[in-house]
Amino acid sequence: QVQLVESGGGSVQAGGSLRLSCAASGANPSINSMGWFRQAPGKEREGVAGAYTSSGYKIYADSVKGRFTISRDNAKNTVYLQMNSLKPEDTAMYVCVADQKRVLDALDPRSFGYWGQGTQVTVSS
Repeated sequence: QVQLVESGGGSVQAGGSLRLSCAASGANPSINSMGWFRQAPGKEREGVAGAYTSSGYKIYADSVKGRFTISRDNAKNTVYLQMNSLKPEDTAMYVCVADQKRVLDALDPRSFGYWGQGTQVTVSS
């Protein structure tokens, strides 16, 4: 059973930065896709960013392109989300996701079989 543990959320003013981390454990066979989703109260869940762990493939939601960067440290089974130029509309619960297959659409929540508990990001104006 894969376990995902997120960290790095918090409160920041608009224009600021945060870096989220997600450590995966118990993955056998190995994780091949990881990503981040977010959900704000009253809004639909949104795919933010996704990546394959063994290639350079990355994908971003249009709403975060140019501001967010997903990266990984395979040796640590960890994926990161660097969030810059944060806006109040980025406020949400951010959840790490993972799957053992190379998912076809890393922004589709149906692609991922493993979900973390989430970490809250709050951006004030």
